[in-house]
Amino acid sequence: MPKELKEKAEVAAHTQGFSSLQETIRFFLTKFSRGEVSAELYHEPAVRLSPKADRRYAKIVRDIKNGHGIVSAENAEDFLKKLRS
Repeated sequence: MPKELKEKAEVAAHTQGFSSLQETIRFFLTKFSRGEVSAELYHEPAVRLSPKADRRYAKIVRDIKNGHGIVSAENAEDFLKKLRS
């Protein structure tokens, strides 16, 4: 396997949450052997947000990271009480 291909595959594996390229290969081979994965591979193009939507979601992400608008509850009853208020 070309070194460049292996390096790109390792980065892609880690990006997708796999701990290693070996784990990725094992995952796909297991799914493939069970008939849970077909040999047809395709990639849907990413959805492009409008500039306005991009700003909106960037603000939402910032707020979450900074803890703004985040509420915690002690239990289900407390959660429902806060939800209804």
